[in-house]
Formats: sequence, C-alpha cells, structure tokens
Amino acid sequence: MPKTQSPPLSMTGRQKTILVVLLGAQFMFAVDFSILTVALPKIGSDLGFGLDNLQWVSTAFALTAAGFMLLFGRIGDLVGRKRLFLVGMALLTVSSLLGGLATSPELMIVARVLQGLATAVVTPSGMALITTSFEEGPLRTKALGLNGALLSLGFAAGAVLGGVLTDVLSWRWDFFINVPVGVALFIAGIAVIRESVAEDRPKLDVPGSVTVTVGLLAFVYGVTSAEREGWASAQTWGPLLVAAVLLVSFYVIELRAAAPLAPVRILKANSVKWGNLGGLITFSMESALSFLLTLYLQQVLGLTPFQTGLMFGFLGLGAFLGGTFASRILARTGAKGGLVLGLAVQGVMTGVLFWLGENKGGGIAAVLVTTFVGGFGHVLAIVSYTVVGTSGIQDSEQGLATGLAAMTQQIGFTLGIPVMSAVAASRYGQLNNGVASSAGVLDGTTFAILVDGLVVLASAVVIAALLRTAKSAAPAALHVAGEEEPSLTAAQ
Repeated sequence: MPKTQSPPLSMTGRQKTILVVLLGAQFMFAVDFSILTVALPKIGSDLGFGLDNLQWVSTAFALTAAGFMLLFGRIGDLVGRKRLFLVGMALLTVSSLLGGLATSPELMIVARVLQGLATAVVTPSGMALITTSFEEGPLRTKALGLNGALLSLGFAAGAVLGGVLTDVLSWRWDFFINVPVGVALFIAGIAVIRESVAEDRPKLDVPGSVTVTVGLLAFVYGVTSAEREGWASAQTWGPLLVAAVLLVSFYVIELRAAAPLAPVRILKANSVKWGNLGGLITFSMESALSFLLTLYLQQVLGLTPFQTGLMFGFLGLGAFLGGTFASRILARTGAKGGLVLGLAVQGVMTGVLFWLGENKGGGIAAVLVTTFVGGFGHVLAIVSYTVVGTSGIQDSEQGLATGLAAMTQQIGFTLGIPVMSAVAASRYGQLNNGVASSAGVLDGTTFAILVDGLVVLASAVVIAALLRTAKSAAPAALHVAGEEEPSLTAAQ
C-alpha cells in the first residue's frame, strides 16, 4: 500500500505572514487581560469607582469574553472566520479608544464589555484560521506552540507593560496602545488572510446559543461573586444554580437539535473532554498563582507594583521557551504525554513555593526560578491540550473545537483567582480594619499555593489514566508520514 504524502516541513512565505497576523492578534488579547491589573487603583480614583465596584473593570471583560466564546466560534464556522476576525479587530479598536477616553465608571464598563465581546469574536476565529491554514502535522503543532507561548507571554507582559505605561504616561495609554496595533492587524488581515467557512452551513441553533451563553455568564458571575460575598451568599450560589439549570438544559437541547451548536459526538469525545479539562486546570491555576505571588511579593516582601511586574518577566521567558520547544517535545511524547508532562512540571514548581518565607533575597530567587520552569511546563500543557482538543476533527467543526479551547482559557483565567483567593483568605487570621498582617498574608498565600500545586498534579494523574488517544496519533498529533489521521471516533 502506498504511503500517504507527508505534509511540508517548512512554512511558505504566505503562511508565515498569516501566522504573524493571527499570533499578533492573540498576543494582543492576552496582554489586554492583564494590562489593567496594576492600573486599577488609579483608574478607580480618577473615574470615581468605589472599592466594592472596582473589580468590575476586570470582571466585565472576563464575563463577556467567556460567555460568548462558544457562540462566536460557531458563527465563524457559518459566516466566515476571516470576516468575523476583521469584525472583532474593528470592535477592539473602537472599544479601546472608548476606554481610553472614558470619563465615568459607566463608560469604562461599557468599553470593557465591548473589549470582552471583541475577545470572544477574535479568539476562536483566529485559532480556527490557524488550524485551517496549517494541515494537521508538524507545522500546525509549531503554530499552536507559538500561539500558546504568546498567550502566556502576553499575560505576563501585560502586567509589565501596564505598570510602565501607567507610571510613565497614564492608565489611558493601556487602552490607547491597542488603537494603532488594531488598525495595523485589521489592514494586514484583509490583505493576507483567506476566507475560511464550513462546507455546509446549517442554521444557527438559537435555543442552544441562548442557554449556553446565559449559563456561562451566570456561572462566571457566580464564581467572581464568591470572592466578594463568600460561597454561602445568595449572590454566589443563586447564579451558580441558574448556571447549572441552563447548562443541563443546553445539553438536553443539543441531544435533540437538528443542527446543534455543539454536536454531542464532539462533547463526548474523550480527547475533547480530557484535553479541555487539562486546559481549564493549567490556565486557572497559573492565573491564580500569579495573583497569589503578587500578594506575596508586594505585601510580604514589600516590592512595588512595577517591580512585581518585572518579576513576572521570568515566567514570560519560560513560557516563550516552552512554546518554542513544545513541537519537539510532542514529537517524542505525543499530545497526551506532553499534556501530562506539562501539568506535572507546573504542579511541582507551584507546590514547592509552599516553603516561601519572609527572607527577601531567598523569596525573590525562589519565585524567579520556579516561575521560569513552571512557565515552561505551563505552555507545554497549553500547546498539548490545544492539539488534543483539535486533532482529528473536520475543518467544518474547527471553529467549534477551537471555540471550546478558547472558552476554556477564558473561564480558567476567570475561575482561578476568586477560588484561590477564597482559599488564601481562610488562613489570613485576625484582620485589622479589613487588612491582614504580613504573617497572615504569608500563611494564606503559601497555603493556597500548595492547594494550587496539588490540584494541578492531581489533574495530571487523572488525565494520564483516562485520556485515550489513538495509536496513530502518537507522535501525534504530529501526523507521521504513512499513518492515517486519527478520527474523532478513534479518539473517543
């Protein structure tokens, strides 16, 4: 039997240009997620936010990004991923200009909601354009590796960039910087990206779209309320109960829909299920770790916000190297092996930070080393879960698969911080006017860091035991010449 023709091993000039545009957009949205963190107190004082409302500057963005991600992933399949990508870039540019010019809390929240919608539009369409621009094999894995590296590098870079812009110019430049970049990516997208649509265009599943979108909004709102109101509050469990009812309803609707938003065979696929669990854990626990280390570095060691941002540069460097070498590692381990290995490295490097203390020199050195190595493992896990969740799926459903992966990323970013913040707060001890002592912060953050690491390690064990991949997918998702593409059925 003749062997199938192996895919090309090097990118064409056009593919490189397309990748630069798409990765530039993904990096830009990752930066947007964290760029305002350091600037929040200044934004609050300038615009008149109360302390109890300031968190909505971040939450409004995360809610809309996570809630609408799956819906726009499917819309991109139907109306064209390039078209949706361009709409999202235009929306981001306009909403960033609005945010920079905001003079009231209401305008700021509107701008952040629109930025979240832009993220929900561009992220799944951008990822789908990557997977459909590169056939399954080494080039796609390399592209996904770079994408994963830039996502985490962008998250780390956002904190540094936000501190620099806020200190040197104004927090408004945290928004204004998006305007010229957004215009450039919009023009480049028109010029170099080819349209990509599903071959068949079924009608949009309106009942499924409404239930999953509102359900996800309620879920993320409930989780973010827990940090402010506590888990026993009706503002926490009420939305979570609504979310549970709506998401169960969504599942039932999808079982019966003629043209479902999320075909059940994809939702039940072993690779999609466990791959996205790995993505949820790695994103949520890494974002939580960044938050906990921010508390430790500033409130225990006494670093400034700008110095804290610079510390996360080492995490970004490790993340970039992880993305650079991910394709080589996956060629040896396969996507499952890469996911388990990445989670294990991230979990161990997180867990050892339980022994952090008040010694400034030792604490700084420990954070630099562990975040560098842990960042490498984190991005290896990101690349691996993306490959696992999108391999063996038809091009017509790539928007759905990548929409699920991107939605997992946004929910992870949103979920980790309030959950681990609540864990840390349980160990703060006696508060003085609502402020914990340095010793209390140290006890709370290190305990939460230990829980964080154990959760990641436990997920690695579960995925190692339960994730099944077809043997033909071994060196992987990397599509070895002469082997058949792993089918979705085989991956279940």
